[in-house]
Amino acid sequence: MPRHIEVIAGVITDASGRVLLAQRLPGSHMAGRWEFPGGKLEPGELEREGLVRELTEELAIEVTAASPLIGLRHEYPDRVVDLAIWRVDSYRGTPTGAEGQALCWAGVDSLHTIDLLEADLPIIDALRLPALQAITPPDLTDPQLLEQQVIDAVSRGAGMLQLRLPAATVAQLRELVGIAVAAARGCRVIVNGEPRTAAMLARDGGAAGIHVPSRFLPALEETGRPDELVLGVSCHDADELALAVRCGANYASLSPVRATLSHPDAVPIGWDHFEALARAANLPVYALGGVVRDDLDRARRAGAQGIAGITSFFR
Repeated sequence: MPRHIEVIAGVITDASGRVLLAQRLPGSHMAGRWEFPGGKLEPGELEREGLVRELTEELAIEVTAASPLIGLRHEYPDRVVDLAIWRVDSYRGTPTGAEGQALCWAGVDSLHTIDLLEADLPIIDALRLPALQAITPPDLTDPQLLEQQVIDAVSRGAGMLQLRLPAATVAQLRELVGIAVAAARGCRVIVNGEPRTAAMLARDGGAAGIHVPSRFLPALEETGRPDELVLGVSCHDADELALAVRCGANYASLSPVRATLSHPDAVPIGWDHFEALARAANLPVYALGGVVRDDLDRARRAGAQGIAGITSFFR
């Protein structure tokens, strides 16, 4: 049976937005590869305590403020690694390789060119994705109303906008995608729908990506993902999350956390089950279903990337 290891790691950012990486020492597992600095949690150790201890030992810095970023699981042939990734918000001192390891600062957009540990690769998506994702009401098909509602959603803090309009025709969607992209003013727009149609609309309208309902995941696994677009998927259980990873998704939404008016027959999974599923996944996961902006801290403590929803962003 593979060994089970709990790891804490920190994302440290400089004034230019670059993140700090450490190179694994000779003789260690996967020596020479790069990783976000951190190490194994001690038995019974809280995540924040472990983060402070590890970064003091490895980098000779004192963490003064930090917050959860994401929880992940990666399975190597000989071990299963549960990662708790925290964002280091402030610290004292200058990071140095206190254990003799090399350090480097790298831009987030260049991380894919670096020989990172496989377990750390989903952190790249976590750093690129926002904490708050707005989802349009399904009947928001009036062009003028959509434009104003998108502007309002962005003003309420939405970092990404999922255009989910299941009743709209392709012709309507073609117009509405363009309107949403223009109104979002730099906030990324994601088109929800069947993968090929959504990808076509996203490319033509200048959207950043697509969001695929779970019923299309088996077909997406066969055809492959659109490489140049952000790919999000809707998931409801561990099997769908695993399929999302195999499809190369950049993120998933997991629902419903709580009871919702939009899906009254769906059984809520609750925060405890959400946490178990999100932390066992190998990609960023948004909490969806009956959650509001005030739930963001709770979602992050559960290992989520953030929250997604309608009511917090649209009136």
